[in-house]
Amino acid sequence: MNQTKLLLHTCCAPCSVSCVKSLREEGIQPHLFWYNPNIHPYTEYASRRDCLSEFAKNEKLTLTQIDEYGLRMFLKETCHITDNSSRFRCHICYTLRLEKTASFAAKEGFPAFSTTLLISPYQDHDALKSIGNELAEKYKIEFLYRDFRPLFREGQTSARNSGFYMQKYCGCIFSEEQRYNKKDYP
Repeated sequence: MNQTKLLLHTCCAPCSVSCVKSLREEGIQPHLFWYNPNIHPYTEYASRRDCLSEFAKNEKLTLTQIDEYGLRMFLKETCHITDNSSRFRCHICYTLRLEKTASFAAKEGFPAFSTTLLISPYQDHDALKSIGNELAEKYKIEFLYRDFRPLFREGQTSARNSGFYMQKYCGCIFSEEQRYNKKDYP
């Protein structure tokens, strides 16, 4: 990427740590973007949002927050899926969040966007890359794909050592159920 300006969708502070560090090492100064209507319950949403705000402040990063707790909208978009497959729900979730990110990036003059979801070994990278590229084409900007997964453990350790709020599940009500019921749905 030749540009140094990037809108980085951020799901939480712990996932942002190594992504931001790596991008800065490339000479890219990310502008953080919070839009996560999938996160449930509200206390979880607020804990992640507030921790990210502190991280951004401490790292002297610009943060734009679209502060919309979107449980009802998220459920409306995902509850029609009847096969218990998290894959379809996750793809809808990725699209909701990355669409808002790409739209904001284009409107505000960012040449590119990316997401901290790319650090998680639990996310579907092929889907994220495909959705990101489709949205990049739609909005006439670049989707910056980076496989940040090798930095995942380092980032989590750094976040833990910094006293960040550490979530126990991806964020949505379905992943919360899966985490606490210890059931592995197909």
